[in-house]
Amino acid sequence: MSKRIESAQNKIIKRLHGLQLRKNREKEHVFIAEGIRFVSEIPKDWQVELYAVSEGYAKAHDISDLEKQAEVYVLTDHLFERISETESPQGILAVLVQKEYDITTILEKKNVFFILAEEMNDPGNLGTVLRTADACGVDAVFLSKGSVDVYHPKTLRATMGAIFHIPVFQNVSISEIAGRMRERGIPLYAAHLKGRQYPYSLNLRRDCAFMIGNEARGLSDEAAELCDSFVKLPMPGEAESLNASIAAGVLMYEVVRQRLVPRQN
Repeated sequence: MSKRIESAQNKIIKRLHGLQLRKNREKEHVFIAEGIRFVSEIPKDWQVELYAVSEGYAKAHDISDLEKQAEVYVLTDHLFERISETESPQGILAVLVQKEYDITTILEKKNVFFILAEEMNDPGNLGTVLRTADACGVDAVFLSKGSVDVYHPKTLRATMGAIFHIPVFQNVSISEIAGRMRERGIPLYAAHLKGRQYPYSLNLRRDCAFMIGNEARGLSDEAAELCDSFVKLPMPGEAESLNASIAAGVLMYEVVRQRLVPRQN
């Protein structure tokens, strides 16, 4: 049975407020999925701690299925608006447990395809990269220390549910991950101003990884030195550079193209 909450002093309301902060999400190893579509995309095997719905949502929808899965709290419409992080709340959210992945198992897979991001700061850019990575069959995404939280509400919305399909490792040491990839013989590439070849000349049918830099500064010298090769993207127009998520998308889809198109003799 669902439980009704009318007071802003209720411990559940205080907890939901607290989970708007990254430090609390990391401490509790949970995150919030908000909105009808987002909640509907939660996989059946994903651990849900609780659902919170507004009175209006509860009146307009059958919440009995939610009650079979986890605790359900019905908030007054006003309370739900207070804890919502969207401009037009749809009246439903879920608190989910962050999934843990084994990095060793993933690194040992065959014919892998990875993305590394150094200090990607914009939630929308990161969400777009994750959504594209999901579409392209990327095996995992590694985010360096200093990157925006993958569980930031804006990042999650931009992923369009991709967070449920692709392993993401946060706060990693780029040098450590690059070292482990080198041990496995996985070449690491980066789009860089010093690049002298296009990604189309690379053999991306085998294991490969791409490193993406900060939106404003690009890759640091330290990160660039970890890469095996630099590539450049053709830009016949007047623009000097591409948005980080767009550049990442171009590189990822070159991997897809090579792996889908039969090699010509």
